[in-house]
Amino acid sequence: MEEKDNNLHEEIVEEVKEEIKDNKKEKKKKIDKEKNELIKTNLELKEKVLRITAEMQNMKRRYETEIANLYKYDGFDIVAKILPVIDNFERAMNIKIEGAEKYTAGFKMIYDNLINILTAHEIKEIDVLDKVFDPNIMNAVLTEENKDKDNNIVLECLQKGYMYKDKLIRPAMVKVNERND
Repeated sequence: MEEKDNNLHEEIVEEVKEEIKDNKKEKKKKIDKEKNELIKTNLELKEKVLRITAEMQNMKRRYETEIANLYKYDGFDIVAKILPVIDNFERAMNIKIEGAEKYTAGFKMIYDNLINILTAHEIKEIDVLDKVFDPNIMNAVLTEENKDKDNNIVLECLQKGYMYKDKLIRPAMVKVNERND
C-alpha cells in the first residue's frame, strides 16, 4: 500500500508539475502578448510624438514667416490709402490757373515731401511708359494703334502703379499699343 501511496504521490506531484508548467506557459504567453502590445503602443506613441513635433516645427516656421512678412510689409495698408491722395496732388499741380502759382508751388512741396517719405520706405513708382505690357504690374484699360511703336508697348500711363519692396501695391492703369498689321 505504501508503494501505491508513493505512486499516487508521484502522480500528484507530476500533475502539479505539469499544471505549473502549463501555468508558466500561459503566463509567459500572456506576458509576451502584453509586451508586444506595449511595444506596439510605444511605437505608435513615438510616431505621434514625431508627427506632433514636425507639425509644431512647421507651425513655428509659418509663424516666423508671417511675422517677418508683417514687419517687412508694415504700413502696406496705409500706403495703399495714401496713393489716391498723391494722385489728387498730381492732378492739382497740373491745373493751370492764372494767379494760383503760389498754391501750386505749395502743393508741389507737399507732394515732394510725400514722395520722399514713400521713397525712404522703399515704395517706388512702376516705370511703364514705352515698356512692354506686363499684366502682373499693369492693367490695360485702353488700346490705341500707333504704327511707330511695336505691339504691346505702353503708350500712356493713365494712373501710376506702385511697388512696396517686392510687393505690388497698385497696378498701373495704361494705354497699350495694339497694331493690326
